[in-house]
Amino acid sequence: MIPFLDVGAAYTELKHDIDKAVATVMESGWYILSPEVDAFETEWAAFCGAQHSVGVANGLDALTLSLRALDVGAGDEVIVPSNTYIATWLAVTSVGAVPVPVEPDPSTHNIDPNQIEAAITPKTKAIIPVHLYGQPADMDPILSIAHAHGCAVIEDAAQAHGAAYRGQRIGGHGDIACWSFYPGKNLGALGDGGAITTNRADLAERIRVLRNYGSREKYINEELGTNSRLDPIQAAVLRVKLKHLEEWTNRRRDIARIYSEGLEGLDIVLPHVPQWADPAWHLYVIRARSREALQSALKSQGIDTLIHYPVPPHMQKAYASLGIAADSLPIARNLADEVLSLPIGPQLGLEAARKVVDVLRGVI
Repeated sequence: MIPFLDVGAAYTELKHDIDKAVATVMESGWYILSPEVDAFETEWAAFCGAQHSVGVANGLDALTLSLRALDVGAGDEVIVPSNTYIATWLAVTSVGAVPVPVEPDPSTHNIDPNQIEAAITPKTKAIIPVHLYGQPADMDPILSIAHAHGCAVIEDAAQAHGAAYRGQRIGGHGDIACWSFYPGKNLGALGDGGAITTNRADLAERIRVLRNYGSREKYINEELGTNSRLDPIQAAVLRVKLKHLEEWTNRRRDIARIYSEGLEGLDIVLPHVPQWADPAWHLYVIRARSREALQSALKSQGIDTLIHYPVPPHMQKAYASLGIAADSLPIARNLADEVLSLPIGPQLGLEAARKVVDVLRGVI
């Protein structure tokens, strides 16, 4: 059996160091925020090439708090990709704003900058590009459009740990970049976790206040905040894993190379990587017209795959109230019908990746 992703294998590889780091936190008696969280925030900001990092409870909170820090709320509109995980949209509606979907470039599956400007209205307050699958969105034109219209840019970087755009790591291109450390991410905790990175000190400081009950001094509450703090134990785990992230990203790139070279010429659509992009390969996503049959054939050979994502946000019951017709966003709908994610991860051996290639070449 070749699993889609073995999250436990990452712990096994680093068991000694992770156990030691967790024990240090347990023995410290400091279990909310702490120097451990401070240290991770400093190290994560440096890795991303950003000036500030703030740890929060999860990736959705990172997006939501970023919108709040930018004063996005009721009556505002936010440009979002039509092709993304629903969390991108949920953050927008959670602050009372309206998500305005823009279709992806079919070749990259990321939001198409050429379609953004037509979706902007006087109510547009922010744009949220998603670095989907760990492939950077085309940030230069997005930032140019945002600047021209006075919009903030919040990067949903939940899948892009270690990815780079035009030679610069993701984390400081827009006003804020939002991160998830869900266990299956390229940098994953042993539970939920998240963070923001930014080059704006004002936004970092406001999110620090918002994440901590709206308080910077105990029992003194400046505004209506929430409780969304990165756990020190998770920060300790992330600090251990961060030391290996670059190596693990290179392992993912080796697997992606085996797939791209070995599957060339088959009747499937392989990922397209623009010259300016250096993906983190969180996912390796192909497109197949007979997706279900192909997935079944792989399963019969012991190869596990997943679909990211089978139902676009605009077709979810949760967003029925927006009244967006299913066929009004045909690219997102078509992608949902065809995408299939192959096994990938730093603990997946290269021989396993070659076996995936061999099986695919035998069934397509």
